[in-house]
Amino acid sequence: MSEKRVYFFGAGEADGSASDRKLLGGKGANLAEMTRMGLPVPPGFTVTTEVCNEFYRAGEKLPPGLSDEMLAAMARLEKLMDAKFGDNNNPLLVSVRSGSAFSMPGMMDTILNLGLNDKAVQGLAERADPRFAYDSYRRLIAMYGDVVLGVGADSHDHDPFDEAIAAKRRAHGVEHDHELGPDALKELVDEYKAIVEQATKTPFPQDPKVQLLGATSAVFKSWFNDRADTYRRINNIPGDLGTAVNIQAMVFGNMGPDCGTGVAFTRDPSDGTKRFYGEYLMNAQGEDVVAGIRTPLPINDSGGDSTDPSVTLEQRLPGLYRELDEIRHRLETHYKDMQDLEFTIQKDKLFLLQTRNGKRTAAAAVRIAVDFVHEGLIDKKEAIRRVTPAHVDQLLHPMLDPKATRQVVAKGLPASPGAATGKVVFSSEEAAERGARGESVILLRVETSPEDVAGMHHSSGVLTSRGGMTSHAAVVARGMGKPCVVGCAELTVNYELQQAESRGQIIKADETITIDGASGEVMMGEVATVQAGGSVQFDELMGWVDEVRRLKVRTNADTPNDAATARKFGAEGIGLCRTEHMFFEASRITAMREMIMAESEVGRRAALSKLAPMQRSDFEGIFKAMDGLPVTIRLLDPPLHEFLPHGDSEMEALAAVLSRDPDALKAKAAQLHEFNPMLGLRGCRLGIKHPEIYEMQTRAILEAAVIVQQAGVHVLPEIMVPLVSTWEELAKARELIERTAERVFEEQQKRVEFQIGTMIEIPRAALTADEIAAHADFFSFGTNDLTQMTFGISRDDAGSFLSDYVETGILPSEPFETIDIKGVGFLVNWARERGRSVKPRLKVGICGEHGGEPNSVDFCHRVGLDYVSCSPFRVPVARLAAAQASLREED
Repeated sequence: MSEKRVYFFGAGEADGSASDRKLLGGKGANLAEMTRMGLPVPPGFTVTTEVCNEFYRAGEKLPPGLSDEMLAAMARLEKLMDAKFGDNNNPLLVSVRSGSAFSMPGMMDTILNLGLNDKAVQGLAERADPRFAYDSYRRLIAMYGDVVLGVGADSHDHDPFDEAIAAKRRAHGVEHDHELGPDALKELVDEYKAIVEQATKTPFPQDPKVQLLGATSAVFKSWFNDRADTYRRINNIPGDLGTAVNIQAMVFGNMGPDCGTGVAFTRDPSDGTKRFYGEYLMNAQGEDVVAGIRTPLPINDSGGDSTDPSVTLEQRLPGLYRELDEIRHRLETHYKDMQDLEFTIQKDKLFLLQTRNGKRTAAAAVRIAVDFVHEGLIDKKEAIRRVTPAHVDQLLHPMLDPKATRQVVAKGLPASPGAATGKVVFSSEEAAERGARGESVILLRVETSPEDVAGMHHSSGVLTSRGGMTSHAAVVARGMGKPCVVGCAELTVNYELQQAESRGQIIKADETITIDGASGEVMMGEVATVQAGGSVQFDELMGWVDEVRRLKVRTNADTPNDAATARKFGAEGIGLCRTEHMFFEASRITAMREMIMAESEVGRRAALSKLAPMQRSDFEGIFKAMDGLPVTIRLLDPPLHEFLPHGDSEMEALAAVLSRDPDALKAKAAQLHEFNPMLGLRGCRLGIKHPEIYEMQTRAILEAAVIVQQAGVHVLPEIMVPLVSTWEELAKARELIERTAERVFEEQQKRVEFQIGTMIEIPRAALTADEIAAHADFFSFGTNDLTQMTFGISRDDAGSFLSDYVETGILPSEPFETIDIKGVGFLVNWARERGRSVKPRLKVGICGEHGGEPNSVDFCHRVGLDYVSCSPFRVPVARLAAAQASLREED
């Protein structure tokens, strides 16, 4: 811990620098840095983030001796500004602002014009201008009353200060605050003071030193306000960093018509274009621009819109604009990043109040990073570091227009990014039918099952009231690239009435809604979207990404279309092809049900013979799409009951098709019922009990491989046996696969090289991986089921409590979203080590949903896996995450 608690900056010198971001916060560190650069920064001092932590350790009290250190710094500030804090004739006024190590715009509190009181305002009025003086004082009372004294804190919709000034505007017949004259503002000061006294039973504090200490405490307290907590949670910012407090001499944009304030970006934050972008207001203070109290004006007309050039800062104050433009270039060159700067104009003199790395859209992030490389400001590796996986994710999905109005009626979990608008339908059959006709529909379900795949495929988006981030709806929607919101507990779905209800709003069938898979919001009506997608810069960046990363990236794909999409996104093979999804199509489900309901092996083989050519055709298409790349095909995994019809009417319809007695079919279905089917007859157990199933699938895979190989396709099939828990299971399955393969090759008079491996998804398999590896050519970790079985948690039912576990600190993150390194990660690494102790060249990857999650990808890189596999639309995300993992290893 630093013994120094107050850091001064001013007159070209500063105690700190940009390297002190953790201690001084981003704002304080950059104020010090800009001062050292000789830029026009009003002087001031910063109270460190360590004091914030002291403040909380002491029960929200300022530590002893701090006030003396602050007043000593204030004395230095007085000399530089030739004014005195608390003086009635020549008062020094200051701003008090927050500033954490990570930018948290608007999340914490600010107080401006601190140091005014009833006597000082009179002195300021005599020295400067009465209107300016009383405008500054009323702003101080409102901000201090709100932030420090909590006036109006009991209601978000009721601000007594706003109501008072609105009434004053009406009384004087003006539209804007700046049109109020000095007498009206003087009256408003008295009214504001009365509001404070009525709310707090205490007069507004007249001692500037009391104001200073109260404001400092309030800024420290704002570190843990609700909006700051939420922002940190969303952006993964640690809560123990604390905020610094920046006390800075005020410069005034509201002193008259030759004064102003503005915010500017050194490049366009929307698309990354290299143009000076910003807005300003004359005769205003900074919050007027940010809060939208008045409509700001553009600093220039570089946007190519219909802006009247005469209103721009460039035309009104050309000399000052040129100075600001020169500073823009200096800052960008110095920080080697796009800057967001705040400036004030006082009597035609320019001052810089802040600079920070600017927030930007995904498209802008990519363009700026690539452009900076071409301009020689950063290298390719730094460009890769600058773009986040979230940026890449956003680029690949449609996004809502941030400027569009929206009526939010519910919020769930953001399961699959992108925006979708459509008419609400409550059944998959209707979604499939209407979607196939070209209608845009949103499938709204309590939850989805594999039978809903067709409806999901034809829907524009999916919304469920239950389920978590790796529920069926979430996993399948991500694989399809469909916007999806799950676990929307606010929604009460009533299938009988064909409606849902949330927040008092009835959502009926055929009503239009919009969902945002990036935020989890559900909105009534159609909300405008903006087109997302790649760009020349994006393609160039991803080329650099592939030069850096070691970890391969495959995809989870079940159809030729999915495979082609993933390959377009840079997939290097298929890590998981789920054969069960192929059986749910209408033309196949009957044959699948016939196989399940068969009373003998002969009956099952007869039904399987109908499915075989369909499977073979599917595999041919996938192999062609993945020409030259490996394709891992998982043999049938889910329990058979998932394929059966639900309800008496559906069962009777199946009986009619199969010419079977309905009661006999119902009895067979009851016989197949399991109390815990996910731990019952599924995976390799199914293949061992009914070997004809795996025999048919192996034959279809290898026959397809031979056919496409003869057509010139370079095919690399990998057959994966699921849910193995003992080496004996894999050995038995391997013997069946190899025996079937030999028959196929004899019949075809052609051979195809292929591999046999297993999915490690049961803890026992991970613990005995050395025994299993003796019979495997590769391991693929199914981290979805491995997480379920390690924690003893059902991923489809965990949404009701996992978020509470994360919020209360029981878990650092939801284990189905980010891999649990201590438990599941331990098993993964243990199995990798034990497997390679038997087979040093054993290929090892993961194919669960974690394969596209950046932190999990980083883990996979660090423990030495060969590849990750994820949904097609997550492939570029995983590629970038893998490259960033390699760069972290270098650092």
